[in-house]
Amino acid sequence: MAKRTPKPRVVEPSRAQGVIRFEVPEDTLPPDHPARVLDRVIGTLDLSGFTSDARAVEGEAGRSILSPRMKLTLWLYGISRGIGSAREIARLTRGDDAFRWIVGDLEVSHHTLSAFRVGHEQALDQLMADVLAGLMHKGLLSLELVAQDGTRVRASASAPSFRTYGSLQECRRQAELHLKAVLADADNPDRTRAQQVAREAAARDLQRRVAEAIETVTALRAERGPAADFPRASTTDSDARVMKMPDGGFRPGYNVQLAVAGSEDGGPRTVVGLRVTNVGSDMGSITPMLADIERRTGELPEVHLADANHAKHACIEAAERSGVEVVMAVPRRTGPLEDASPEVASWRERMATEEAKRLYRARAGLVELLNARFKTRFGIDRVLVRGLPKVRCVVLLAGLAFNLMQNADRILR
Repeated sequence: MAKRTPKPRVVEPSRAQGVIRFEVPEDTLPPDHPARVLDRVIGTLDLSGFTSDARAVEGEAGRSILSPRMKLTLWLYGISRGIGSAREIARLTRGDDAFRWIVGDLEVSHHTLSAFRVGHEQALDQLMADVLAGLMHKGLLSLELVAQDGTRVRASASAPSFRTYGSLQECRRQAELHLKAVLADADNPDRTRAQQVAREAAARDLQRRVAEAIETVTALRAERGPAADFPRASTTDSDARVMKMPDGGFRPGYNVQLAVAGSEDGGPRTVVGLRVTNVGSDMGSITPMLADIERRTGELPEVHLADANHAKHACIEAAERSGVEVVMAVPRRTGPLEDASPEVASWRERMATEEAKRLYRARAGLVELLNARFKTRFGIDRVLVRGLPKVRCVVLLAGLAFNLMQNADRILR
C-alpha cells in the first residue's frame, strides 16, 4: 500500500482582519540620517522670510500655515536624492521612512510643495547669504580660490512651441476665440462648476502665455534689429531660449552659472555665486558673477578661475581693477599683445607661468564636478518649472542642498 504524502500546512494572508499599529516616527531613523542632519541644520537658520507675508497670525482668525522648516527640509532632502518632482515627494511622505519622519503627523500636498518651491525667491536668496555668512564667521569659508563655469539645462518647453511673430498673432486670435467658446459654454449641464472654472483658467492661461511670447518676440526684434533672422518665442515658456546643449544639440534651455569656493588640494566645496540666465553663451558672465559673489559674501575672490569661453576683455579689465586675479585660459584666436590693455596684457602674461597653469588645473575639480553633480545627483539636468524667477528658485534650492550637506557637520559644531 502506497504511503500517503501529508498535505503541507500553509498559512495564507488574511486581509479582512483589522490591525492596530503603534508607531513613533522619531524612532524610525538613525541619529546620523541625512534627513535628521538637514532638519537640525535648517533649525539653526532664520526662516522668518518664508512667513513674512503670512495672514494667519496669533490672536487672529485664519488657517495656520504648514511649517516652512518642514517644507524646506522636504525639498532639500528630496533634491539631495535626485527628486525634483513635488508629486513624487508628496507620494513619498506616505511611504518612505525618511520623508514620513520629516512630515511627522502632518500631511502636505504636491500643490503646497510646488507653491513653496517657486514662491519664495527672496527668502531662498537671503538664506543662501545667511549660510555663507555663518561659514565665513566661523572661519570655514575662504574666497582665496573661486572657480566659475556655466552649464545648460533643458527647459520645460518643446521646440515646436517656439513661433515667429506672425504665427503668434494667429495663436492670439485662436486663444481669444477659444476663451469666448469656453465662456459661452458655461451653462453646460454636463459639467460641474469646478470643471468649468478649470476650463476658464486654462483658457486664460493660454491667452496670457501667448501675450508674453509676443512681448518677447517684439523685444528681441528691437534688440537684434531688422537685419537679424526672425526671432521666435515659446508659448510654453517665454523666458526659455534655444541654445546649444552639452551633447551638441540645440534645444530650449537655461544657462546655470555657478561659482564654487574651495581648495586646489580638495576638501569641502561651497557654492558662493549662483546665476540663471537665458543667454546661451558664457561670454561676459564674469562681471555679473563677481557682483553676485560680493553681494552674498561682502567680499571678492582673490583668484578667479574660468575657462576660455568667459574671456571677455571688458570683464577681465573690471576684475583686475577690482583686485581679483583672473586665471583663465587664453583663447586660441587673440590679438597681438601690444594692442591689449594693461589688464589684459597682465592676464595673458600670467597665464604663461607655471603657477597660473597649476592653479587653472584646479578649476575642473572645483566647479565642473559640481555641475555634473547638479545634473546627475540633484536632478537639475532638466527643470520642471517655467520662467526665469521659478528656475532661479529651483537652482537656489539645489545650491542650498549642496552647501548644507557639505558643511552640516561644521555648522553644527
